[in-house]
Amino acid sequence: MTETEPVVFPQDRTCPYHPPQGYEPLREDRPLTRVTLYDGRRAWLVTGHALARRLLVDQRLSTDRNHPAFPATTPRLAAARNRRLALLGVDDPLHRDQRRLMVPRFTLRRAAELRPSIQRIVDEHIDAMIAQGPPAELVSAFALPVPSTVICALLGVPYADHEFFEGQSRRLLRGPGVEDVRDARDRLDGYFGDLIDAKAAAPRPGDGVLDELVHGRLRDGSMTREDVIAFATILLVAGHETTANMISLGTFTLLSHPERLAELRADPALLPGAVEELLRMLSIADGLLRHATEEIDTDGATIRAGDAVIFSTSVINRDADVYPDPDDLDWHRPARHHVAFGFGIHQCLGQNLARAELEIALRTLFARLPGLRLAVPAEDVPFKPGDTVQGMLELPVTW
Repeated sequence: MTETEPVVFPQDRTCPYHPPQGYEPLREDRPLTRVTLYDGRRAWLVTGHALARRLLVDQRLSTDRNHPAFPATTPRLAAARNRRLALLGVDDPLHRDQRRLMVPRFTLRRAAELRPSIQRIVDEHIDAMIAQGPPAELVSAFALPVPSTVICALLGVPYADHEFFEGQSRRLLRGPGVEDVRDARDRLDGYFGDLIDAKAAAPRPGDGVLDELVHGRLRDGSMTREDVIAFATILLVAGHETTANMISLGTFTLLSHPERLAELRADPALLPGAVEELLRMLSIADGLLRHATEEIDTDGATIRAGDAVIFSTSVINRDADVYPDPDDLDWHRPARHHVAFGFGIHQCLGQNLARAELEIALRTLFARLPGLRLAVPAEDVPFKPGDTVQGMLELPVTW
């Protein structure tokens, strides 16, 4: 452990696919450093790959967001901390029970079964782009609606309402203010409450995840209405926001590396490895939050009970001891053991679905639009600040 002047966390990126320049001391001081949060609280920041994988399975670190020791990296997170949250914000045994309930819907086999429908959705949106003609804004025309359509179908949420929940998701994750976050969460709770009531009144269930919960767990009393709302919120928001950002930022990154893109076009069999390398390099969900429930001695430091512990995935996934030349985009390296999806019991439930969507979206996009390129200089493309899921705000393209 290195004790240096604390770095402020989080910070904005200066390049959308590289960690913030202000994190350079953190990369040099692996595997554990101290940082300062927006409210002045000090926190341990895990920056080493091996240590991250050890601590992410350590049951002395908790994800309970209702605990007063749980850290918040922004005022928005602090405002939402005490709201009911499924999966991400609870510990075992409740987390284990919740995850076991959802796992059958997100297996590798289920993701494979969904590939034809994902392909159809991708093709439909590219058809619409081609019909309209260049230029296009890729986030709104493709990167966002593709995963939104997929997750709506999986959950049993009407896609006709996508503008509403996409807008509330943006407010929930990006604010701009605390009241926006609270109001967005209230609106989502109200929306899902009405949807759940409508599904409960239906004579027969649909085939979505929410239908299964409503006509099974809610009806037999093993889940409350508020429990189902919490599941709906986390699955819908996480299910479209993260993948949409990976599609847009992955496209921008490939367009910024034309020699690597040419290699991928020449050999599409490289695409699964390319997706893993993009997940590693982009690390869009930077800052996994925990708090210590017991004292932990590790790497020359003592993490005390009540201490905040944050995992910087963007720095962990650039650990040069694991990934030589970590700032290079290289899908010939073995990158599958990255922590872009987390690690351990809280590893992203939807990672199999996300991989399938990314592979299909990127392969089809570059195959059907071989002349795809940025419509403006790269430095003029706006991307998101460092206090939320990383990605492109807009992506103007032409072909």
